[in-house]
Amino acid sequence: MKLDRVLAMTVLLLNRGRISAKELAERFEVSRKTIYRDMDTLSRAGIPVAAYSGSGGGFELMEQYTISRQYLTLEEIASIFAAVKGVKVALDDRALDGLLDKVGALLRRPGPGQGTAYSEKVLFDLNPWGQGKVARGKLGLLRQAIKQSRQVRLQYINMNGTDSGRVVEPGRLILKGNVWYVQAYCLLRGDFRSFRLSRIQGIEVLDERFEPRELPPQEHFDWKPDWSEGAVVSVTLRFAASARHRVGDAFDRHHVDVLEDGSLRVRGDFALDEWFYGMVLGYGDQVTVEEPAQAAEEVVRRAKNILRLYMNADTPLSTSAGYNGCI
Repeated sequence: MKLDRVLAMTVLLLNRGRISAKELAERFEVSRKTIYRDMDTLSRAGIPVAAYSGSGGGFELMEQYTISRQYLTLEEIASIFAAVKGVKVALDDRALDGLLDKVGALLRRPGPGQGTAYSEKVLFDLNPWGQGKVARGKLGLLRQAIKQSRQVRLQYINMNGTDSGRVVEPGRLILKGNVWYVQAYCLLRGDFRSFRLSRIQGIEVLDERFEPRELPPQEHFDWKPDWSEGAVVSVTLRFAASARHRVGDAFDRHHVDVLEDGSLRVRGDFALDEWFYGMVLGYGDQVTVEEPAQAAEEVVRRAKNILRLYMNADTPLSTSAGYNGCI
């Protein structure tokens, strides 16, 4: 509906500042002519919209303009409350108690008895399984460093298992799925890098302060191929039917074909790095690498090395598990 679209545009302009007609048209899936008509509707409604021409042009609201909280529905307020509550638990931040009280007050029924007018139907628990206290400790130190613009020394293990020390200027914390990252300017690399908190072995907040740098614009936190040292190639994996629940957790359904015998074939582009081989070996005998041949050969090589470790150990191998003494 036009009214919903116009209201959504108003909120977007409030949050984002100047936006081009092209971007608005693509976001709301309408023509540019429709965007111009919608902007005219906003102006006639008394909302101060300014139009700018040129390469950096677009539409923008005057800085003094704000929107009343009455535009929020009960469901929207409840969603804000649930999200803030989840962030508070993850960050262990008592400063958010006041915000929770304010948002929660908007959910209470007026008059005697009060009580909440909306029960919680969504729960955000942003703590990874088994890492709650450890993650909160790291998050607390990094948030402190970001607020105070203080450098941090990290002891970090990268995806290839290499341990290194880095001095960084932390800029922002990012939650991707249930994994926390800190985006920071790395003094060693001379550029911004993203560090996964679970791989940070030690954090030391230093006395040295820094002038905050402008963070790279980022609406989404997507994987970049150049983060991996392996070449990205087309890979085909075949999973046993018994792994179907795990395949559904790990791969986009558009990349998965269910075969007649119940097994699953997954096609996608992967970097043949430590993460890839660790992922494949984690499925044990429930997966086969069909293509490319070099990836299958590398999995076999690693599996043989694992078997040699057990053959050289004091613990005897059981032939009942399927081992026949051959490598």
